[in-house]
Amino acid sequence: MAPVSPSSAPDRKIRPRWAWSPRRAAPNGSWKLSCQLFQGSNSGGAKPAVIFVHGGPPRQMLLGWHYMDYYSNAYAVNQYLAAHGFVVLSVNYRLGIGYGRAFNHPEHAGLAGAAEYQDVLAGGRFLQALPGVDPKRIGIWGGSYGGYLTAMALARNSDVFKAGVDLHGVHDWSRFLTRVLGNPEGRFEQGDRQQAMATAFASSPDADVAGWRSPVLLIQGDDDRNVPFQQTVDLARRLGDQHVAFEEMVIPNEIHGFLRHQSWFTADTATVRFLEEKLGATEK
Repeated sequence: MAPVSPSSAPDRKIRPRWAWSPRRAAPNGSWKLSCQLFQGSNSGGAKPAVIFVHGGPPRQMLLGWHYMDYYSNAYAVNQYLAAHGFVVLSVNYRLGIGYGRAFNHPEHAGLAGAAEYQDVLAGGRFLQALPGVDPKRIGIWGGSYGGYLTAMALARNSDVFKAGVDLHGVHDWSRFLTRVLGNPEGRFEQGDRQQAMATAFASSPDADVAGWRSPVLLIQGDDDRNVPFQQTVDLARRLGDQHVAFEEMVIPNEIHGFLRHQSWFTADTATVRFLEEKLGATEK
């Protein structure tokens, strides 16, 4: 990814617009998902497309620069992708904020069932049907919780998502259960902890790695205090066992939200390079 000079950036900027991606009916009703669509000219034939999934997950992506530095950086990457041959859809999935309590607290989400992943898949289906998009060249990228959803997409639906970039994502929820529930009770009645453990694993990318076919770039700092570095190391070994094509970028002495500008530039450059190589964007 070559740096965009201040003089050239305004001419290449894509103005995103709101798009509403319908999701199939859920037990507590159906949802229309609020998304930001970055789409330039339709000239030059069908283009590759990318889903962006934010982290948090209690976040809301906007039409412009975000008030959080992490997502201002992501917005810049999305702008670059859109200006260089991609259509980009940023999905505000359930668990996010700004759409009411039921949206922010859906049933069976996260380690209790990963229900919110269906919103991401709906975004992929939306792009497949969008004029100007090549339905066979759709990718996905995101960081933190967005990294988790990226890995979920590739593990469960490599038929839809043909490549992805996963920055410091969670890959096995069961390893977080003690952090959520505390240590097991020292009593005879243990509740449904074992069932919760099984559900947490089933809600994780690791549980579906046998169906993972699409190439992925894994990026993480080795001093991550939010998501243990072991999560990426373990997934890489599982992918290797399945003969899945992957690249791994370890950023030394970096935490979850990178502290150094060079770390962000390195990760962003690698993200764009990987998506361009795997999905075949042609505009430079």
